Amino acid sequence: MMRTAFSTAATAWFLSVLVAAAPGGAAQSTGNATPKKTHRADLFASSEDCLACHNGMRTGSGEDVSIGADWRASMMANSGRDPYWMASVRREIADHQVADAAIQDECSVCHLPMARTTHRAEGHPGEVFSHMPPRYDAQGLDKLAHDGVSCTVCHQITSQKLGTPDSYTGGYVIDTRAGSPRPIYGPFEIDKGRTTVMRSSSGFTQQQASHVQQSELCATCHTLITTALGPRGEEIGRLPEQMPYEEWKHSDFATTRTCQDCHMPAVEDTPVSSVLGNARRLARHQFVGGNFFMLRMLNRYREDLAVVAPSIELDRSVNRTIAHLQREAATLSIDSGGVSGGAVSFDVTARNLSGHKLPTGYPSRRAWLHVVVRDRGGSVLFESGAVEPTGLIAGNDNDRDGGQVEPHYTQITSADQVQIYESVMGDSTGRPTTGLLNGVRYLKDNRLLPSGFDKATAGPDIAVVGAAASDTDFAGGLDRVQFVVNVGAATGPFQVDAELRFQPIGYRWAQNLTQYDASEVKRFVRYYDSLAPASSEVLSRSTAQVSSSSR
Repeated sequence: MMRTAFSTAATAWFLSVLVAAAPGGAAQSTGNATPKKTHRADLFASSEDCLACHNGMRTGSGEDVSIGADWRASMMANSGRDPYWMASVRREIADHQVADAAIQDECSVCHLPMARTTHRAEGHPGEVFSHMPPRYDAQGLDKLAHDGVSCTVCHQITSQKLGTPDSYTGGYVIDTRAGSPRPIYGPFEIDKGRTTVMRSSSGFTQQQASHVQQSELCATCHTLITTALGPRGEEIGRLPEQMPYEEWKHSDFATTRTCQDCHMPAVEDTPVSSVLGNARRLARHQFVGGNFFMLRMLNRYREDLAVVAPSIELDRSVNRTIAHLQREAATLSIDSGGVSGGAVSFDVTARNLSGHKLPTGYPSRRAWLHVVVRDRGGSVLFESGAVEPTGLIAGNDNDRDGGQVEPHYTQITSADQVQIYESVMGDSTGRPTTGLLNGVRYLKDNRLLPSGFDKATAGPDIAVVGAAASDTDFAGGLDRVQFVVNVGAATGPFQVDAELRFQPIGYRWAQNLTQYDASEVKRFVRYYDSLAPASSEVLSRSTAQVSSSSR
């Protein structure tokens, strides 16, 4: 969210430029009315201009692979409508009011990139709430803001700085110099006829560029360094908020698969346009990730949030996301079971199939083991990690008390112990926090590591934190946890059922928002409470029978 340190002087500058509506300084008053700002309209086009030619596309077998339909039901398309993001920005401003303008500028860089880039090109910081709430009838810069991470954002990013720290936290480069036609970068060789068609229909001119297929492009907004702020807006710390690109570079995947390979699955021999489109290898613009919960929320409250994608497309996006997670994220196995001295023992091994930590990205995300042991008759003898209808994980210290942290375990012996794979931020006093601009370090980071990830050589921004760092069964690609369950006089064989569950927005992250009196926050909490029973999904399951002869 935040890229730079905010001194008192810097914050004052941001506040001053927000009211500078005219080149000569402050906005000129016309009675009680606030003059409507006019903005440059030459930098971007809305997705509607692109969908005219990039929808209605089908494979030879008849599957709809329309770029527009795939994209508009993604989180990329709805980044400007995301109610959790809006609530979080309000929370950060409430906590750090002196840095209001700076917070809005940095939080708009990746969620409202067209509006923010335009503001910056005009000499102003980016704004969030002047463009809100989302509306179906929005025009001008408001419309571009609601269009999220749209076509003419990603396809105008140049190769400058890509892969360097300067490109992180929204440090992408778009040429904002005046002039026409503007370039649109794509992976394919360009011919004169199609260049003429696109230029006449959109004002943009295609340019072939390989960097649009590289992970470094994605890293500009998916590698975020947060600067913690003190009471006067001063810098008090630095936190690697999201680091999937750096995690990927430290894994086996760095030499075999890019971000696009996994998140933009390709189809062969498919036209990339419904107008004069040659059959090519098309990277689908589904941007499939892990946030099925927010997609459900966008669909349920579509009218409130001015969601454009039809409900059926969002349903498909939710199902596609869950299928992707269950196919590509992780596997679970139960091994080495046995019974001795009135106790059932077994190992549960979770394996990460992805090219980054699991879960990765925004630190509200968590995965955990839900394990149940039953006797011969099916009665439950033990359960760890049950999820309640509120989204709370039973036995989790942090869900019960926001000042506590659930430890990392090598062995679990009681129901109030839960193996939760998560990153927990700490503030300057060492207390757990869900405020990004309060976080100065991690108190715990035991998220599952990708294959090839060497925790001994990992840099500080992607380090394992807490007891997992010394756990020899927690390594690149997997974590193995031993369960020892006292079953007393119960008779077997005993059935063990294990699940690896995933929740994009953890209970504590929503619960901590309830203390804030702001419309965006109250709206999100209401949405969350209504959908909390559907806030988690199973990534993988395993079942085994354990008897005295199992070892």
